[in-house]
Amino acid sequence: MLRKIKELFRREGLELSDEQVKKFEVYLEELLRWNRVHNLTAITEPEEIIKRHFIESVSLHRCFQEAGFDWKGKKVADVGSGAGFPGVPLKIYLEDIKLYLIEASSKKCSFLEYLKVKLGEDYEVICDRAERVEKKFDATLSRALGEFEEVHKLLENLSNRYVFVMKGKEIKREWIAKLGYKLCNLKLSFIPESYVLWKRLP
Repeated sequence: MLRKIKELFRREGLELSDEQVKKFEVYLEELLRWNRVHNLTAITEPEEIIKRHFIESVSLHRCFQEAGFDWKGKKVADVGSGAGFPGVPLKIYLEDIKLYLIEASSKKCSFLEYLKVKLGEDYEVICDRAERVEKKFDATLSRALGEFEEVHKLLENLSNRYVFVMKGKEIKREWIAKLGYKLCNLKLSFIPESYVLWKRLP
C-alpha cells in the first residue's frame, strides 16, 4: 500500500517523503479499522479514501498559495473536522502549521485524539460545537459542514484573516458577487470539477 499511496499522490503532482507515506498508510489502516464500528466515513474502498479524503485535502494547499496565505507557523482551524479532513492530511503534508480540529461528535474526537498518538503529529482537538469556540485563528477551513450561507458566517467569525470552504462543484454566483468569495479550482484527475471558495478578511 505504501507504493500505491506514493503513486496516487505523484499522479496529481504531489510528492511525499517516505515518512509522509508511512503516516498516510497508518491513517488509512486506522480509519478503516475504526470505521467498521464507528461509521466515520461513507467511503470504504482504500484507493478511494486515498483519492477523495487524503489527496483532495492536501490539494487545498494550492489554494493557500493562490490566496497568498503563508501558512508556516500559522494557526489553522478545521471546522467540523469529522475524521480529520482536510486538516490532518494537510498537517502531514505541510508539517509546519499549528492545526486545530473543531468537532462536536465525541466518537470522532476520540478517533482524532487516538490518531494524533498513532501518527506522532502535534495538533489540538477542540471537542465542541464551533458556535461555542471563542478562539481566533489565522485561517479557518471547512469541507462538509453544511449550507454555505450559514457556514461562511461561522468560519469568518472564527478567523482573523483567511477562510477556505471546499464546495465541490456546487457553486452559486451570489457567493462570489455578494459575499466577496473567490474560486480556486483543485484540478484533480479523478473528479471533473472541484472548487474551493476562499476569502481574505479585512
